[in-house]
Amino acid sequence: MGGEFMTERPTVALKDVLRRVETGWSPVCEPRVPAADEWGVLKLSAVTSGRFVATEAKALPAAVAPRFGLEVRRGDVLVSRANGVKSLVGVVCSVGEVRPKLMVPDLVFRLVADPDVLDPDYLAIALASNAARWQIDEAMRGSSGQYKISQADVRDLRVPRIPLDEQRRIVAAHAAFKRRIGALERALRKLRVAEQGLSAEALSVGQGWERVHLESVAAVAAGVTLGSEPVGDGTIELPYLRVANVLDSRIDTADVKRVRILSAQFERYALRPGDLLLTEGGDLDKLGRGAVWDGRIESCLHQNHVFRVRCGDRLLPDFLALYTASSEGRAYFLRVGKQTTNLASINSTQVKKMPVPVPPLEEQQRLLGPVRAARKRVAVVEGQIAKLRTVQRAVVEDLLTGAEAQTPAA
Repeated sequence: MGGEFMTERPTVALKDVLRRVETGWSPVCEPRVPAADEWGVLKLSAVTSGRFVATEAKALPAAVAPRFGLEVRRGDVLVSRANGVKSLVGVVCSVGEVRPKLMVPDLVFRLVADPDVLDPDYLAIALASNAARWQIDEAMRGSSGQYKISQADVRDLRVPRIPLDEQRRIVAAHAAFKRRIGALERALRKLRVAEQGLSAEALSVGQGWERVHLESVAAVAAGVTLGSEPVGDGTIELPYLRVANVLDSRIDTADVKRVRILSAQFERYALRPGDLLLTEGGDLDKLGRGAVWDGRIESCLHQNHVFRVRCGDRLLPDFLALYTASSEGRAYFLRVGKQTTNLASINSTQVKKMPVPVPPLEEQQRLLGPVRAARKRVAVVEGQIAKLRTVQRAVVEDLLTGAEAQTPAA
Protein backbone atom coordinates (compact mmCIF):
# COMPACT_ATOMS: atom_id res chain seq x y z
CA MET A 1 0.00 0.00 0.00
CA GLY A 2 1.20 3.51 -0.83
CA GLY A 3 0.94 6.58 1.27
CA GLU A 4 4.42 7.45 2.47
CA PHE A 5 4.63 10.46 4.78
CA MET A 6 5.74 13.62 2.98
CA THR A 7 8.88 13.80 5.09
CA GLU A 8 12.57 13.08 5.12
CA ARG A 9 12.05 10.92 8.20
CA PRO A 10 12.23 7.15 7.80
CA THR A 11 8.89 5.37 8.20
CA VAL A 12 7.88 2.00 9.57
CA ALA A 13 4.91 -0.28 8.92
CA LEU A 14 2.71 -0.83 11.95
CA LYS A 15 3.05 -4.61 11.59
CA ASP A 16 6.69 -4.16 12.65
CA VAL A 17 5.95 -2.17 15.82
CA LEU A 18 2.62 -3.58 17.04
CA ARG A 19 2.20 -6.58 19.25
CA ARG A 20 -1.24 -7.30 17.83
CA VAL A 21 -4.36 -5.95 16.13
CA GLU A 22 -7.68 -7.28 17.46
CA THR A 23 -11.29 -7.02 16.31
CA GLY A 24 -13.95 -6.53 18.98
CA TRP A 25 -17.33 -8.14 19.59
CA SER A 26 -20.89 -6.83 19.40
CA PRO A 27 -23.44 -9.07 21.10
CA VAL A 28 -27.07 -7.95 21.42
CA CYS A 29 -27.01 -5.50 24.34
CA GLU A 30 -29.53 -3.59 26.39
CA PRO A 31 -30.18 0.00 25.15
CA ARG A 32 -28.81 1.69 28.27
CA VAL A 33 -25.48 2.71 29.76
CA PRO A 34 -24.09 -0.10 31.96
CA ALA A 35 -23.93 0.48 35.70
CA ALA A 36 -20.47 0.73 37.29
CA ASP A 37 -20.50 -2.94 38.30
CA GLU A 38 -21.91 -4.24 35.01
CA TRP A 39 -20.15 -5.37 31.86
CA GLY A 40 -20.76 -3.30 28.76
CA VAL A 41 -19.76 -3.00 25.11
CA LEU A 42 -18.59 0.31 23.70
CA LYS A 43 -20.62 1.96 20.96
CA LEU A 44 -18.86 3.05 17.79
CA SER A 45 -19.50 6.62 18.95
CA ALA A 46 -17.07 6.01 21.82
CA VAL A 47 -14.32 6.30 19.21
CA THR A 48 -15.56 8.31 16.22
CA SER A 49 -15.30 11.71 17.89
CA GLY A 50 -11.52 11.21 17.93
CA ARG A 51 -11.45 11.04 21.72
CA PHE A 52 -12.28 8.10 23.96
CA VAL A 53 -15.78 8.48 25.47
CA ALA A 54 -16.32 5.68 27.99
CA THR A 55 -19.95 6.67 28.63
CA GLU A 56 -20.84 5.71 25.04
CA ALA A 57 -21.55 2.07 25.90
CA LYS A 58 -24.41 -0.42 26.10
CA ALA A 59 -25.07 -2.86 28.93
CA LEU A 60 -24.27 -6.53 28.36
CA PRO A 61 -27.25 -8.70 29.41
CA ALA A 62 -26.60 -10.60 32.63
CA ALA A 63 -27.22 -13.90 30.83
CA VAL A 64 -24.38 -13.27 28.34
CA ALA A 65 -20.85 -14.14 29.47
CA PRO A 66 -18.27 -11.36 28.88
CA ARG A 67 -15.13 -11.92 26.83
CA PHE A 68 -12.45 -10.93 29.28
CA GLY A 69 -9.74 -10.66 26.64
CA LEU A 70 -11.62 -7.79 24.96
CA GLU A 71 -11.76 -5.58 28.07
CA VAL A 72 -10.51 -2.09 27.22
CA ARG A 73 -7.29 -1.15 29.01
CA ARG A 74 -5.25 1.99 29.52
CA GLY A 75 -2.81 2.37 26.64
CA ASP A 76 -5.07 0.75 24.03
CA VAL A 77 -5.36 2.53 20.70
CA LEU A 78 -8.82 2.11 19.16
CA VAL A 79 -9.54 2.54 15.44
CA SER A 80 -12.99 2.48 13.82
CA ARG A 81 -12.94 -0.12 11.03
CA ALA A 82 -16.32 0.39 9.33
CA ASN A 83 -18.98 3.04 8.94
CA GLY A 84 -21.55 4.36 6.48
CA VAL A 85 -19.61 7.65 6.39
CA LYS A 86 -16.14 7.49 4.83
CA SER A 87 -14.63 10.15 7.09
CA LEU A 88 -15.57 8.11 10.18
CA VAL A 89 -13.61 5.04 9.04
CA GLY A 90 -10.12 4.99 10.52
CA VAL A 91 -10.87 7.50 13.26
CA VAL A 92 -8.48 6.83 16.13
CA CYS A 93 -8.27 7.52 19.84
CA SER A 94 -6.03 6.42 22.68
CA VAL A 95 -7.42 5.15 25.97
CA GLY A 96 -6.32 6.89 29.15
CA GLU A 97 -8.26 6.38 32.35
CA VAL A 98 -11.05 3.85 31.83
CA ARG A 99 -13.54 2.13 34.09
CA PRO A 100 -13.37 -1.69 34.24
CA LYS A 101 -15.71 -4.08 32.42
CA LEU A 102 -15.97 -2.32 29.06
CA MET A 103 -15.30 -4.35 25.90
CA VAL A 104 -14.12 -3.41 22.40
CA PRO A 105 -17.03 -3.53 19.87
CA ASP A 106 -16.99 -5.39 16.57
CA LEU A 107 -16.61 -2.27 14.40
CA VAL A 108 -13.42 -1.23 16.19
CA PHE A 109 -9.84 -2.51 16.04
CA ARG A 110 -7.68 -2.53 19.16
CA LEU A 111 -4.01 -1.79 18.44
CA VAL A 112 -1.53 -2.90 21.10
CA ALA A 113 1.85 -1.25 20.66
CA ASP A 114 5.27 -2.66 21.50
CA PRO A 115 6.19 -0.24 24.33
CA ASP A 116 9.91 -0.66 23.64
CA VAL A 117 9.60 1.15 20.30
CA LEU A 118 6.19 2.84 20.20
CA ASP A 119 4.38 5.15 22.62
CA PRO A 120 0.62 4.46 22.29
CA ASP A 121 -0.28 8.15 22.54
CA TYR A 122 2.22 8.91 19.77
CA LEU A 123 0.65 6.12 17.69
CA ALA A 124 -2.79 7.71 18.05
CA ILE A 125 -1.41 11.12 17.07
CA ALA A 126 0.42 9.73 14.04
CA LEU A 127 -2.66 7.83 12.84
CA ALA A 128 -4.73 11.03 13.04
CA SER A 129 -2.28 12.89 10.77
CA ASN A 130 -2.94 13.94 7.19
CA ALA A 131 -0.55 11.34 5.79
CA ALA A 132 -2.17 8.48 7.70
CA ARG A 133 -5.60 9.71 6.60
CA TRP A 134 -4.44 9.56 2.99
CA GLN A 135 -3.31 5.96 3.44
CA ILE A 136 -6.61 4.98 5.06
CA ASP A 137 -8.61 6.56 2.24
CA GLU A 138 -6.49 4.68 -0.30
CA ALA A 139 -7.07 1.35 1.44
CA MET A 140 -10.79 1.81 2.13
CA ARG A 141 -13.37 -0.33 0.36
CA GLY A 142 -17.12 0.19 0.24
CA SER A 143 -20.32 -1.60 -0.72
CA SER A 144 -24.00 -0.97 0.05
CA GLY A 145 -23.19 2.31 1.76
CA GLN A 146 -20.75 0.68 4.20
CA TYR A 147 -17.04 1.54 4.04
CA LYS A 148 -14.34 -0.46 5.80
CA ILE A 149 -10.68 -1.22 6.28
CA SER A 150 -9.16 -4.58 7.19
CA GLN A 151 -6.64 -5.69 9.79
CA ALA A 152 -4.14 -6.14 6.96
CA ASP A 153 -4.72 -2.54 5.88
CA VAL A 154 -3.99 -1.33 9.40
CA ARG A 155 -0.85 -3.42 9.71
CA ASP A 156 0.43 -1.95 6.43
CA LEU A 157 -0.04 1.68 7.55
CA ARG A 158 3.26 3.52 7.86
CA VAL A 159 4.15 6.10 10.49
CA PRO A 160 7.36 8.12 11.04
CA ARG A 161 10.01 6.03 12.74
CA ILE A 162 11.02 8.33 15.58
CA PRO A 163 13.00 7.51 18.75
CA LEU A 164 10.88 7.06 21.88
CA ASP A 165 12.16 10.21 23.55
CA GLU A 166 11.13 12.31 20.53
CA GLN A 167 7.77 10.53 20.35
CA ARG A 168 7.18 11.58 23.94
CA ARG A 169 8.08 15.20 23.15
CA ILE A 170 5.43 15.17 20.41
CA VAL A 171 2.94 13.67 22.86
CA ALA A 172 3.82 16.38 25.41
CA ALA A 173 3.28 19.14 22.82
CA HIS A 174 -0.07 17.64 21.87
CA ALA A 175 -1.04 17.34 25.55
CA ALA A 176 -0.19 21.00 26.18
CA PHE A 177 -2.72 22.00 23.55
CA LYS A 178 -5.24 19.55 25.00
CA ARG A 179 -4.92 21.18 28.41
CA ARG A 180 -5.54 24.63 26.96
CA ILE A 181 -8.47 23.39 24.90
CA GLY A 182 -9.83 21.47 27.90
CA ALA A 183 -9.83 24.62 30.04
CA LEU A 184 -11.75 26.49 27.33
CA GLU A 185 -14.20 23.60 26.95
CA ARG A 186 -14.90 23.66 30.69
CA ALA A 187 -15.56 27.39 30.47
CA LEU A 188 -17.80 26.77 27.46
CA ARG A 189 -19.88 24.21 29.35
CA LYS A 190 -20.46 26.73 32.14
CA LEU A 191 -21.46 29.39 29.62
CA ARG A 192 -23.93 27.03 27.98
CA VAL A 193 -25.47 26.18 31.34
CA ALA A 194 -25.85 29.92 31.98
CA GLU A 195 -27.41 30.35 28.54
CA GLN A 196 -29.89 27.55 29.25
CA GLY A 197 -30.80 29.16 32.57
CA LEU A 198 -31.39 32.52 30.91
CA SER A 199 -33.50 30.84 28.21
CA ALA A 200 -35.68 29.14 30.82
CA GLU A 201 -35.98 32.39 32.76
CA ALA A 202 -37.11 34.25 29.63
CA LEU A 203 -40.08 31.88 29.26
CA SER A 204 -40.98 31.63 32.93
CA VAL A 205 -42.70 35.01 33.13
CA GLY A 206 -45.33 34.44 30.47
CA GLN A 207 -48.36 33.09 32.29
CA GLY A 208 -50.71 35.58 30.63
CA TRP A 209 -49.36 35.35 27.09
CA GLU A 210 -51.68 34.60 24.19
CA ARG A 211 -51.23 31.09 22.79
CA VAL A 212 -51.98 30.11 19.21
CA HIS A 213 -51.23 27.26 16.83
CA LEU A 214 -47.87 27.77 15.15
CA GLU A 215 -49.41 27.71 11.66
CA SER A 216 -51.27 30.96 12.43
CA VAL A 217 -48.03 32.92 13.00
CA ALA A 218 -45.49 31.02 10.87
CA ALA A 219 -45.21 28.98 7.67
CA VAL A 220 -43.93 25.39 8.01
CA ALA A 221 -42.34 23.63 5.02
CA ALA A 222 -40.52 20.36 4.35
CA GLY A 223 -37.31 20.29 2.35
CA VAL A 224 -35.68 18.42 -0.52
CA THR A 225 -36.33 14.68 -0.77
CA LEU A 226 -33.10 12.86 -1.58
CA GLY A 227 -32.63 9.84 -3.78
CA SER A 228 -34.09 10.86 -7.14
CA GLU A 229 -32.12 13.92 -8.17
CA PRO A 230 -32.94 15.45 -11.58
CA VAL A 231 -30.29 15.61 -14.30
CA GLY A 232 -29.83 17.65 -17.45
CA ASP A 233 -30.87 21.13 -18.41
CA GLY A 234 -32.61 23.26 -15.83
CA THR A 235 -30.90 21.67 -12.82
CA ILE A 236 -28.67 23.36 -10.26
CA GLU A 237 -26.44 21.86 -7.56
CA LEU A 238 -26.55 23.56 -4.17
CA PRO A 239 -25.56 22.94 -0.54
CA TYR A 240 -28.24 21.67 1.83
CA LEU A 241 -28.60 21.19 5.59
CA ARG A 242 -29.60 17.84 7.05
CA VAL A 243 -30.44 16.57 10.54
CA ALA A 244 -26.74 16.23 11.45
CA ASN A 245 -26.21 19.95 10.78
CA VAL A 246 -28.96 21.12 13.15
CA LEU A 247 -27.78 21.07 16.77
CA ASP A 248 -29.35 22.54 19.87
CA SER A 249 -29.50 26.32 19.28
CA ARG A 250 -26.83 26.32 16.56
CA ILE A 251 -26.10 25.16 13.02
CA ASP A 252 -22.92 23.17 12.29
CA THR A 253 -21.67 23.74 8.73
CA ALA A 254 -18.42 21.78 9.06
CA ASP A 255 -19.83 19.00 6.82
CA VAL A 256 -22.41 20.27 4.34
CA LYS A 257 -23.51 18.05 1.45
CA ARG A 258 -24.77 19.13 -1.97
CA VAL A 259 -27.87 18.13 -3.95
CA ARG A 260 -29.26 18.76 -7.42
CA ILE A 261 -32.72 20.27 -7.88
CA LEU A 262 -34.65 21.88 -10.72
CA SER A 263 -33.93 25.60 -10.77
CA ALA A 264 -37.69 26.24 -10.64
CA GLN A 265 -37.78 24.56 -7.20
CA PHE A 266 -35.21 26.88 -5.64
CA GLU A 267 -37.65 29.19 -3.83
CA ARG A 268 -39.55 26.20 -2.47
CA TYR A 269 -36.51 24.78 -0.67
CA ALA A 270 -34.24 27.80 -0.15
CA LEU A 271 -33.37 29.10 3.29
CA ARG A 272 -33.35 32.74 4.37
CA PRO A 273 -31.60 34.24 7.40
CA GLY A 274 -34.02 34.01 10.30
CA ASP A 275 -35.59 30.69 9.28
CA LEU A 276 -35.97 28.30 12.21
CA LEU A 277 -34.93 24.74 11.37
CA LEU A 278 -36.56 21.88 13.32
CA THR A 279 -35.49 18.25 12.95
CA GLU A 280 -38.10 15.61 12.20
CA GLY A 281 -36.58 13.07 14.58
CA GLY A 282 -34.44 9.96 14.80
CA ASP A 283 -32.95 9.38 18.25
CA LEU A 284 -35.10 10.96 20.96
CA ASP A 285 -32.55 13.72 21.51
CA LYS A 286 -32.95 14.78 17.85
CA LEU A 287 -36.75 15.09 17.99
CA GLY A 288 -37.71 18.72 17.33
CA ARG A 289 -34.14 19.93 17.78
CA GLY A 290 -33.91 23.46 16.43
CA ALA A 291 -31.73 26.42 15.52
CA VAL A 292 -32.11 29.68 13.59
CA TRP A 293 -30.32 29.92 10.24
CA ASP A 294 -27.94 32.88 9.98
CA GLY A 295 -27.39 32.77 6.23
CA ARG A 296 -23.68 32.03 6.40
CA ILE A 297 -23.90 29.92 3.20
CA GLU A 298 -25.53 31.53 0.17
CA SER A 299 -28.24 29.65 -1.75
CA CYS A 300 -28.54 26.94 0.88
CA LEU A 301 -31.41 24.40 0.96
CA HIS A 302 -32.78 22.05 3.62
CA GLN A 303 -33.47 18.31 3.54
CA ASN A 304 -36.98 16.88 3.91
CA HIS A 305 -36.17 15.60 7.43
CA VAL A 306 -35.62 19.21 8.51
CA PHE A 307 -38.67 21.48 8.73
CA ARG A 308 -38.27 25.14 7.78
CA VAL A 309 -40.33 27.46 9.99
CA ARG A 310 -40.60 31.00 8.64
CA CYS A 311 -42.08 33.39 11.21
CA GLY A 312 -44.53 36.17 10.36
CA ASP A 313 -44.57 39.64 11.89
CA ARG A 314 -45.89 38.56 15.32
CA LEU A 315 -43.15 36.15 16.35
CA LEU A 316 -39.36 36.45 16.44
CA PRO A 317 -37.58 33.27 15.29
CA ASP A 318 -35.12 33.43 18.22
CA PHE A 319 -38.03 33.55 20.66
CA LEU A 320 -39.78 30.65 18.94
CA ALA A 321 -36.52 28.67 19.10
CA LEU A 322 -36.39 29.26 22.86
CA TYR A 323 -39.87 27.82 23.21
CA THR A 324 -39.38 24.75 20.98
CA ALA A 325 -36.22 23.90 22.97
CA SER A 326 -37.90 24.44 26.36
CA SER A 327 -39.18 21.64 28.58
CA GLU A 328 -42.73 22.53 27.54
CA GLY A 329 -41.85 22.48 23.84
CA ARG A 330 -39.96 19.20 24.16
CA ALA A 331 -42.90 17.67 26.06
CA TYR A 332 -45.20 18.54 23.16
CA PHE A 333 -42.97 16.84 20.58
CA LEU A 334 -42.59 13.76 22.76
CA ARG A 335 -46.35 13.59 23.32
CA VAL A 336 -47.40 13.84 19.67
CA GLY A 337 -44.38 12.15 18.05
CA LYS A 338 -44.49 8.59 16.78
CA GLN A 339 -42.14 6.52 18.94
CA THR A 340 -40.56 3.08 18.50
CA THR A 341 -38.07 1.98 21.18
CA ASN A 342 -35.65 4.93 21.41
CA LEU A 343 -36.60 6.47 18.03
CA ALA A 344 -39.27 9.07 17.33
CA SER A 345 -40.52 11.36 14.58
CA ILE A 346 -42.94 14.23 14.06
CA ASN A 347 -44.73 15.35 10.91
CA SER A 348 -45.44 18.80 9.49
CA THR A 349 -49.05 18.78 10.69
CA GLN A 350 -47.92 18.23 14.28
CA VAL A 351 -45.45 21.09 13.95
CA LYS A 352 -48.16 23.37 12.53
CA LYS A 353 -50.57 22.51 15.36
CA MET A 354 -48.02 23.16 18.11
CA PRO A 355 -49.45 25.69 20.63
CA VAL A 356 -46.94 28.50 21.03
CA PRO A 357 -46.89 31.63 23.24
CA VAL A 358 -47.03 34.97 21.43
CA PRO A 359 -46.13 37.87 23.75
CA PRO A 360 -45.87 41.40 22.32
CA LEU A 361 -42.82 41.89 20.09
CA GLU A 362 -41.31 44.45 22.48
CA GLU A 363 -41.43 41.90 25.28
CA GLN A 364 -39.90 39.21 23.07
CA GLN A 365 -37.00 41.56 22.28
CA ARG A 366 -36.50 42.46 25.95
CA LEU A 367 -36.49 38.82 27.09
CA LEU A 368 -34.09 37.81 24.32
CA GLY A 369 -31.48 40.44 25.28
CA PRO A 370 -29.67 38.46 28.02
CA VAL A 371 -29.91 35.24 26.00
CA ARG A 372 -28.32 36.85 22.94
CA ALA A 373 -25.54 38.31 25.09
CA ALA A 374 -24.82 34.85 26.53
CA ARG A 375 -24.75 33.35 23.05
CA LYS A 376 -22.21 35.92 21.92
CA ARG A 377 -19.93 34.87 24.78
CA VAL A 378 -20.42 31.23 23.80
CA ALA A 379 -19.52 32.04 20.17
CA VAL A 380 -16.31 33.81 21.25
CA VAL A 381 -15.10 30.80 23.25
CA GLU A 382 -16.10 28.40 20.46
CA GLY A 383 -13.99 30.49 18.08
CA GLN A 384 -11.02 30.36 20.45
CA ILE A 385 -11.30 26.57 20.67
CA ALA A 386 -11.54 26.18 16.89
CA LYS A 387 -8.48 28.40 16.35
CA LEU A 388 -6.47 26.53 18.97
CA ARG A 389 -7.37 23.17 17.39
CA THR A 390 -6.14 24.45 14.02
CA VAL A 391 -2.82 25.56 15.52
CA GLN A 392 -2.52 22.28 17.42
CA ARG A 393 -2.91 20.27 14.25
CA ALA A 394 -0.40 22.40 12.33
CA VAL A 395 2.22 22.14 15.08
CA VAL A 396 1.82 18.39 15.44
CA GLU A 397 1.98 17.86 11.65
CA ASP A 398 5.24 19.83 11.59
CA LEU A 399 6.66 17.78 14.45
CA LEU A 400 5.71 14.53 12.74
CA THR A 401 7.28 15.48 9.43
CA GLY A 402 10.34 17.02 11.02
CA ALA A 403 9.57 20.57 9.92
CA GLU A 404 10.62 23.32 12.34
CA ALA A 405 7.84 24.23 14.78
CA GLN A 406 7.49 26.07 18.01
CA THR A 407 6.54 23.60 20.74
CA PRO A 408 4.15 25.25 23.25
CA ALA A 409 5.04 25.33 26.92
CA ALA A 410 3.31 22.59 28.90
